[in-house]
Amino acid sequence: MPSNKKHAPFTVDDLWQLDRIGSVSVAPDGSRAVCSVTRYSMDENKGSSGLWLLSTDSARPRRLTSGGEKDGHPAWSPAGDAIAFIAKREQEGKKDDAPQLYVISPDGGEARRVSDYAPGIESFKWFPDGRRIAFAAWVWPDAKGAKAQAKRVKAHKERKETAYVTSAAQYRYWDHQLPMGRVVHLHVLDVATGRVTDLFEGSAFELTPADPNADAYDVSPDGRHIAFAYDPEPVKRLDNCKALAEVAVKSGRIEPAARDAAWDFDTPRYSPDGGRIAFVAGNLGRKHTMPGHAALLTRGDGRWEVVSDAWDHAVGAPLLWGEDGATLWFAAEDRGRRHVWRYDLATRRASIAAQGGWVHAYDRAGGVLVSVADAMQHPAQVHARRDSAAPLRLESFNDALLARFSFGRHESVEFTGAQDEAVQMWLIYPPGFDPKRRYPILHSIHGGPHAAAADTFHYRWNTQVFAAQGYVVACVNYHGSSGFGQTFLDSITHRWGTLELEDVEAATDWLLARPWADATRVYATGGSYGGYMVAWMNGHVAPGRYNAYVCHAGCYDWTAMISDDAYGWHVKELGAAYWDDPAKVQSQSPNTFAKAMRTPTLVIHGALDYRVPDQQGLAYYNTLQSLGVDTRLVWFPDENHWILKPRNSRLWYGEFFDWLRCHDPVRKKAKGRSAGKKS
Repeated sequence: MPSNKKHAPFTVDDLWQLDRIGSVSVAPDGSRAVCSVTRYSMDENKGSSGLWLLSTDSARPRRLTSGGEKDGHPAWSPAGDAIAFIAKREQEGKKDDAPQLYVISPDGGEARRVSDYAPGIESFKWFPDGRRIAFAAWVWPDAKGAKAQAKRVKAHKERKETAYVTSAAQYRYWDHQLPMGRVVHLHVLDVATGRVTDLFEGSAFELTPADPNADAYDVSPDGRHIAFAYDPEPVKRLDNCKALAEVAVKSGRIEPAARDAAWDFDTPRYSPDGGRIAFVAGNLGRKHTMPGHAALLTRGDGRWEVVSDAWDHAVGAPLLWGEDGATLWFAAEDRGRRHVWRYDLATRRASIAAQGGWVHAYDRAGGVLVSVADAMQHPAQVHARRDSAAPLRLESFNDALLARFSFGRHESVEFTGAQDEAVQMWLIYPPGFDPKRRYPILHSIHGGPHAAAADTFHYRWNTQVFAAQGYVVACVNYHGSSGFGQTFLDSITHRWGTLELEDVEAATDWLLARPWADATRVYATGGSYGGYMVAWMNGHVAPGRYNAYVCHAGCYDWTAMISDDAYGWHVKELGAAYWDDPAKVQSQSPNTFAKAMRTPTLVIHGALDYRVPDQQGLAYYNTLQSLGVDTRLVWFPDENHWILKPRNSRLWYGEFFDWLRCHDPVRKKAKGRSAGKKS
């Protein structure tokens, strides 16, 4: 339990007591919303999720479900009389082996299971008639009908062999093997009878296997068609360009809607009158780093156009239409923050509709926009916005707990980095920061690299937990980061490590010029590409500049990294395949510069990490051990790219801070003085 003392330091245990708000859905009339909320138990070492009903004109949330293991992805029915969600539950003596669809009245009562589909449900959308639901599921393409699928599920569970056998180019994703021998099909579920129809059965069509969520397809306003994004290539790969197609619900006939070998099309959304489809289009034929822009397709004639290409921002899903069909609503990053934007199609101008921090989820109906957003100062909160009225907070889930703590303030600063260009950096100060005192500096270097150090309440790298330990935390949005324009993002392509290092080093110089910075206590930490950066720094920065590094899930050897799940991007990012130009690849690889590594390093990795396989961290650790460098390894056999279990997270933070303390000269001197007094 957290301390009852007012303004106590914020710790990892407190972090895991916070309610975590997930997806949100707005009722058709805009009067209410529903969101998922996850709560964790450190004692039980797990979490459980339930649904909460929110009024959009007051802050009086009401719990709607509590009987499921992970009740999530709620969506209102078109009439507003029911809420569907995905869950694994036990009902009427039957426990779900795979996630199923449930429906509950917004007025409460028991949720009703409406699907009994053995392969399980990945995502879904209501039909306009409210009697049917479109959903995505992993199926065996050669098995026809629900009974045949159920037999295959049973046989797979009962098999004695453990091998994964495949000829697919894409067979794992982030932290899991893709279901062996299965593909993702679109289905229609009759809510009253539970009858399921596979719309792709007998065809070669399938949804993309990487996170087949509900943004990948949409049901037309008349309910006759479903538009979807798919990979048209015979060999499916993460980096292939997707196309759009429509399937006629009644006949199952599938017609191509838009395809261009140079363009990636995704996240289709029908206009209110059904005449157009909005989608995100990226010109990957020009360059693999090109952003996705908002685009419009006219149904019937196949004409499409990009409508936001003059706006230097990448457009994020979901796309939402205004009721009049004249506006689009979507998410986009802007200088370390993520907002919901309203895009006027006539003027082609964007304006902020919901301000970040960082907007994680949003929905709009009945003239009301509801968003879920956090910031470095607070975890996710839910707000409703009506036209020009001020946003209204709809809940207070974490307010009582957070009132016990004092958070450090944060600010955005700029300095001159690589290529004499301005670089943005977040600073998070310890609670009660006194500029007359001296503080240790802690770099928290973001991953990606085409991501951002964001104004967000990050649970796995929480800057307030870091700052509460007395560090001034620095988060640099180095060259290559997203949200600062396409030229800035693409600047590091084919020369990884170079500009980013210049930026981090320039940031350190800027920080050490502040009167409150202690030059004898400077640390650099990072995860994923941030882990790559600290390994790169270890081979390029003179020993002594940084007291210690922390490398979490870091890329170390680009030749061996071809074992990851996203290996198709390496050639594009590095500029060559290792078999064609090994020198170019190795010139961007930290292991090439191992001989110069001397700075103490904590290496952390999870065995289930398929984006940066754990052999990367083990190779780095073994190399430093061989060189006699002070090193410590924390290896999790049951974690992936992130540390998701409460007990493991507590251990992660404990090892992280212990490592920094072990290499703090001030603490060492204090220990020495204390030992001298005792003797």
